[in-house]
Amino acid sequence: MAYRSPVRGLYPGRFQPVHWGHVEVVKWALQRVDEVIIVIGTAQESHTVVNPFTAGERMLMIRAALQDAGVDLGRVWIVPVPDILMNAVWVKYVELYVPPFRYGIARNPLVVRLFKEAGYEVLVPPPYERGLYSSTTIRKMMLLGDERWRQLVPPSVAKIIDEIGGVQRIREVAGRD
Repeated sequence: MAYRSPVRGLYPGRFQPVHWGHVEVVKWALQRVDEVIIVIGTAQESHTVVNPFTAGERMLMIRAALQDAGVDLGRVWIVPVPDILMNAVWVKYVELYVPPFRYGIARNPLVVRLFKEAGYEVLVPPPYERGLYSSTTIRKMMLLGDERWRQLVPPSVAKIIDEIGGVQRIREVAGRD
C-alpha cells in the first residue's frame, strides 16, 4: 500500500492560556482533517501581562487540555513559532517551522486573509461562545482574583497554572503584588 500524506490544517494562536474554546476548535478541525498543527505564536515572549506563559508551558497546557478532552494526540502537532512582525510574509515564515499543510484554521480576519493570500483554503470554525472563552478575559479574572477562570479552562490547565504560580506571575508583572 502506498503512503498517503495526511491532510493537515494549521491552527495558530497564542494560547495564553489554552481554554475550552481552543479545545473545541481542535476537535472541530479533526473532524475535517487528518492532523492539526497547533502553532504557538509569540513563542519568544513570556512573563508579561499579555503573554504570561512560556512556549514550553503552553505546550504542556495544550497537550494536557487535549488529553482532558480525549483527543488523539497522535493526530496533533504542537509547534512554537516566534513572531516575525511582518504580516505579508508571516505564512511563508510559519511554513519553515511546520510540516506541510493544506488548510489554515482561523476566525481572526487578518489571519484568514494572510492564509488566503498565501494560497491556502481556510477552515473557519464556529465561535464557541467567544465572549465567554477568551484568554484575555481569563487573564483579567486571574489578575482580579476571580476564581471563576478555572471553569473556563480544562482541569489539567488550571493545575499546571497553579503548579507554575501562573496567577501570582500575572499579578506580579502587572504590579498588583
